[in-house]
Amino acid sequence: MTETATLAGGCFWCLEAVFDEMEGVSSVESGYMGGHVVNPSYQQVCGGGTGHAEVVQVTFNPAVTSFRDLLDVFFAIHDPTTLNRQGNDIGTQYRSAIFFHSEEQEREARAAIAEVEREIGQKAVTEVTPASKFYVAEDYHQEYFANNPNQPYCSFVVSPKVAKFRKKFAAKRKALAG
Repeated sequence: MTETATLAGGCFWCLEAVFDEMEGVSSVESGYMGGHVVNPSYQQVCGGGTGHAEVVQVTFNPAVTSFRDLLDVFFAIHDPTTLNRQGNDIGTQYRSAIFFHSEEQEREARAAIAEVEREIGQKAVTEVTPASKFYVAEDYHQEYFANNPNQPYCSFVVSPKVAKFRKKFAAKRKALAG
């Protein structure tokens, strides 16, 4: 049995690279959600006029990794307090959003946001929105970090997020494995 989670937290290359490493995750696809243009291209989404966010659609086994586990990682690897921005990536396409696929996911998302706000002492701008049509990004975006680890953006932006994930969640990964 698998479930689907769809998350937006800046560039999808960053999110995909981290979620690819999680136990219980069977696939991660980069794509677009939340806009008004049918079958948008990367160039259209980057232009900011389609309303879409860059997202990852994560297929996971809830018996191994819960939706809440995914959210814990999600909030650890992006800044949920910056509106329409993650680092130098600016625009609504880089917004923080959780596109829920069930009422339970919506409840868990809202509870996770409240907990994050208490922990950091700031308001989160993360949207909680029903999932809509998911458009898979172009082939060259899939597994981008794995295929281009030395590309400058990957070296300076993606790699530190992967390293942060590995460090912060290493103990949990070891516990699950052993």
